[in-house]
Amino acid sequence: MVDKITAKEILERLRTLKPKLEERYAIDRIGIFGSVAREETRPTSDIDIVVYMPPDLLKRVRLKAELENLFGREVDVIRYRDSLNPYLKARIDREAIYV
Repeated sequence: MVDKITAKEILERLRTLKPKLEERYAIDRIGIFGSVAREETRPTSDIDIVVYMPPDLLKRVRLKAELENLFGREVDVIRYRDSLNPYLKARIDREAIYV
């Protein structure tokens, strides 16, 4: 079983890693949203990550794998953009906590 992880722990790890992520993936901004940001996680919860980065599927897949390895659980990486589903975009706008 995977231990419960808090928003604070995730944000601290992302803050530490951010300079390397900026260099590797051209990320301008990174944060969390969803159950983790709302502190409603369970041991089986995934981590919802929002990133501002150029459209590059291969880099996003690599980022997802790196973050899953870092956190030891499933991670969903959403690239924030104008054409994002309006409901998801509104949820991110409302809930996101950035490093």
